[in-house]
Amino acid sequence: MNDIQYKMIINGERVSSSTSFPVINPDNEAHVANVPQIEAQQVEDVLVAAEQGFNKWSKVSLADREKLILAYADLLEDHKDEIIDILISESGKPLDNAEYDFGMLLTCLRYFIEEAKRVEQPVITDPDGRFHHYIQRQPIGVAVGFLAWNFPLLNFGYKLAPVLASGCSSIIKPSQVTPLATLRCAELALEVGFPAGVINVITSNDYDVTNPLLTSKIPALFTMIGSTNSGVKAMQTACTSVKHFSVELGGNAPVIVYDDAEIKKAAHNIIDLKYGNSGQVCVSPNRCFVHESVYEEFIKEAKAHAQGLTLQAGRGGEGRKMGPVINEKERTRILGLVNDSVAQGATLTLGGKIPSSHTKGFYMEPTILTDVRVDMPVASQEIFGPVLPIIPFSDKDDVIALANDCEYGLSAYVYTTNLKRGMQAANELQAGSVCVNEVHYAVHLPHGGLKQSGVGKDCSRYSLEEYLTNKRVSILIAD
Repeated sequence: MNDIQYKMIINGERVSSSTSFPVINPDNEAHVANVPQIEAQQVEDVLVAAEQGFNKWSKVSLADREKLILAYADLLEDHKDEIIDILISESGKPLDNAEYDFGMLLTCLRYFIEEAKRVEQPVITDPDGRFHHYIQRQPIGVAVGFLAWNFPLLNFGYKLAPVLASGCSSIIKPSQVTPLATLRCAELALEVGFPAGVINVITSNDYDVTNPLLTSKIPALFTMIGSTNSGVKAMQTACTSVKHFSVELGGNAPVIVYDDAEIKKAAHNIIDLKYGNSGQVCVSPNRCFVHESVYEEFIKEAKAHAQGLTLQAGRGGEGRKMGPVINEKERTRILGLVNDSVAQGATLTLGGKIPSSHTKGFYMEPTILTDVRVDMPVASQEIFGPVLPIIPFSDKDDVIALANDCEYGLSAYVYTTNLKRGMQAANELQAGSVCVNEVHYAVHLPHGGLKQSGVGKDCSRYSLEEYLTNKRVSILIAD
């Protein structure tokens, strides 16, 4: 696949540069391709292009925007197999995970243009009856989006779809680790007929070069998906002028399994989410609090279900599969968290090593740690890998307080058959999303965090609103 020439999309054209950097397949460590390293002048060019693109696209009617967006979704679907193969080559995803990732891009494109038709422009009552007041919703301007590597196309959809539906324009920088499928999708947009400058996708692994995307006065919105540390640094850099921010950052999701939970269902549900995408999910269960009376039963069910996973990337194979982590640096970090926690008294119940069956690639065994304390590294830090720490609690413990004792507040999970207990936990947990008795995420449901997990929302009408102004208009109707 490394004979494909990947180029950036700037102002409706495929653009290269004088230097490039490599993309590596985490499944087999093979060199997949090189991508352009954007140059300083090209950064200035893309800002101007996006501003001009906004001036055109914001004047296009919603009906005409819909035609192009739906045509784009259909074209992407026509190229599904090609795009998924590219995605697998750069991410090491198993097929089902790659299909989900790709499918969410299409879902977002089709959802947000429908949601744009339901944007309300409310009338405000005038006490004296002299004015007709209303709120006009208009596109906010140029949006700069920095994406994470774990779900390249889902993340692309989360940002591009509301941009296009609202009438904004975009400059999107996919992760330097997984830019290929995103570049190919952007290239296909050229065939649809969007005005030049509306969809710009650039690549870089040098933040010094791309910082003008943040410091420029042209962007009205900076949005990203990534770590809290990266998000804070980016927002600090961007505060050279007034901008809007919508950032989905780190997570350290708690799970509470009460003594009256359906244990087998809870264990299978948690394991499926934990090892989905090799644990590289911002909403992945990270601190699993299990009541002492069902602790051993839960561990037994969780271990058995995790042992049913097969380590494999790409197409082919049967059953439930888990791919590699993204690179050697991440695998070393995750193994370090496991080893440090074991040294502090945690029990290695499953996995915890590099599998002997895989001499190539950045694979790690599905891992379960038991007898974990909240102060251990594996519980106090975001893992972002295939490790499930299980922490016992008793009736004497304030398990809600334990779950909330964290700087993050992205997602939380509760398992109980007591409706009152479930509702109370949902009310008291400090998280942007709480799922009770089953994990559930969808494009029409708002996704975003509290505390250090970010501001703003992806998905749902609440995301679309961040790309729109609230302009108050008052018209004199009676003297």
